[in-house]
Amino acid sequence: MFAQKLLPALAVFGAAAAQTASVCSQATATVNSATDATALANCATIAGSVLIGPNAAGSIQLDGPQQITGDLICTDAGGLTSLSSSTIGTIGGSFTLNNLTLLSTLGMSTLKSVKTINWSALPALSQLAFTAVVTKATSVTIQNTFLTSLDGINLQSVATLDVNNNNRLKTFSTQIANVTSLLSIASNGQALDLQFPNLVWAANVTFRNASSVSIPSLTVVNGSMGFYGNYLTSIAAPNLTSVGYTAQNNRQGSLAIVANSKLENISFPLLSTVGGAFQIANNSALSTALSFPALTQVSGAIDFSGNFSTPTMPQLQNVNGGFNIQSTAQIDCSTFDKQKGGIIQGSYTCKTTANAQSGVGGTGSSTTSGSTSSSTSKAAAVSYGVSEAAAGLSVLGGILGMLL
Repeated sequence: MFAQKLLPALAVFGAAAAQTASVCSQATATVNSATDATALANCATIAGSVLIGPNAAGSIQLDGPQQITGDLICTDAGGLTSLSSSTIGTIGGSFTLNNLTLLSTLGMSTLKSVKTINWSALPALSQLAFTAVVTKATSVTIQNTFLTSLDGINLQSVATLDVNNNNRLKTFSTQIANVTSLLSIASNGQALDLQFPNLVWAANVTFRNASSVSIPSLTVVNGSMGFYGNYLTSIAAPNLTSVGYTAQNNRQGSLAIVANSKLENISFPLLSTVGGAFQIANNSALSTALSFPALTQVSGAIDFSGNFSTPTMPQLQNVNGGFNIQSTAQIDCSTFDKQKGGIIQGSYTCKTTANAQSGVGGTGSSTTSGSTSSSTSKAAAVSYGVSEAAAGLSVLGGILGMLL
């Protein structure tokens, strides 16, 4: 009798278990409603991806699963206002949110690890509720959101960190130490305060439209680094020794500081080598002397223009490309005159002028206090202008490398 009752019960249990296993292991679990989300509650691990469909509306809670081995994706769900989970700690693939016009609440209270974050067009999302803090990700791209801070994301290392066009973003502080591909913070709120206290090295760096940037530990940039159109008054990297001077990029990474209208001071006391071009231009408030006491090698060109007093580079040993220094303030070119054709191998221009221009090569004149000299380049006029379009990086070193 017992066996007769037990067997049917086991059969029902087995069927239920099989159904649960099927739900938890399907390639893509689609959630269009709160009911669909509840169906996943018994899955400790979702061995696949979760897609929040475009018809999802109101609040979706993914409580129960602790891990998603694939992606968590929500795109074009115009009626979705809240997406949350109190249990998901790991997303093995991409966490993608795109074109969610009403999403105002994003709460993942236990999430710590994601392969990639890709968020775009979230105009109602003003803050994150990530209590546990995301500390692991290989790539993070956040653009066109209403976020005022990125509290809840604090990575140790990342390949790509791209935060752009978040007009309300006011602060971003992270303990990140290494960026292996790209760090780009661009076109966010004008009052944006950026803090990278532990950043030691990065592959490529672009800062644009920020009010302050703190990089006290930065030592090496393997590729290019650029500061464009910022509102900061000072740029300081007290431990930076090298930009773009690595074998893997053929020593072509460049350093550019361009169009920072409030910039008054640049401090790179340990900067020794630049693999490509070194450009400072169109920083209208920069009237003090440019001083780079440790700079020895620039494999591209040196191109400084503006309203500064005489630059000093006492350790300079080699400039493989051209040399262009022009200022509307009185500068003394006598030291550099002695270096042309030797330390300075490319075309040469150094002068005080009412119209200081970036990137003037060819026949150059050198004006000092009391004497004038001239030199003729082997090449016609060559542009030193910096391209900002190449992969969103700072400088296109090739066009800045002057002809020998």
